[in-house]
Amino acid sequence: MNKNDLFVVIPAHNEEKNIGKVLEEVTKYVKSIIVVDDGSQDQTKKEVLKHNATYLRHVTNLGKGAALKTGCDYALRCGANKIIVMDSDGQHEPKLIPRFITKLETVDLVFGYRIPSKNMPFVFRAGNFAIDKITQILYGIKLRDTQSGFRAFTANAYKKIRWQANDYSMESEMIARAGKNQISYNEVPITTIYGDRYKGTTILDGIKIVLNLIKWKIFNL
Repeated sequence: MNKNDLFVVIPAHNEEKNIGKVLEEVTKYVKSIIVVDDGSQDQTKKEVLKHNATYLRHVTNLGKGAALKTGCDYALRCGANKIIVMDSDGQHEPKLIPRFITKLETVDLVFGYRIPSKNMPFVFRAGNFAIDKITQILYGIKLRDTQSGFRAFTANAYKKIRWQANDYSMESEMIARAGKNQISYNEVPITTIYGDRYKGTTILDGIKIVLNLIKWKIFNL
């Protein structure tokens, strides 16, 4: 694989405490890194500029889905053929990037799935399980973890799975579009570090995701 056409896209919102450490590790595996600052009010920009990464910014907070679209669209304009997306808060371990690179040699979309752990808050485990099953029933894609944000895809796949959602629903919309377009996929086991127990999708987010999954199915996305 030509690493010059491989990009990592990282959305960030008020992550001055974590983004520096994440970038230090990511640069060990990937040359081209894009950080999209989604309206941060802290020193996220200052931390990003200390590292060899491209810095993009939303003036206001638009949401994770919007930030990732901005980053992935920019990556394609820069010649990316393969893109890895991951979180900026340290939950995802950059040392696992080579696993995604290897899997992406044979499929167009790779999902990271979190190894079951008692450290994962119960409400997250229960909600994710429900969403996993609903996704399988509606779209025929069987995944062990539909809500993990650690993923990789080819440029051609991105053009087909490019989501409209600006929030956390984008992760499920990506899967729905992958199912509709019959995109080849695989999974990679990952570990997840929960530094902030309640950060991420909430119960209301989960309800919205389920309603969207049903809506996308009814109206054929």
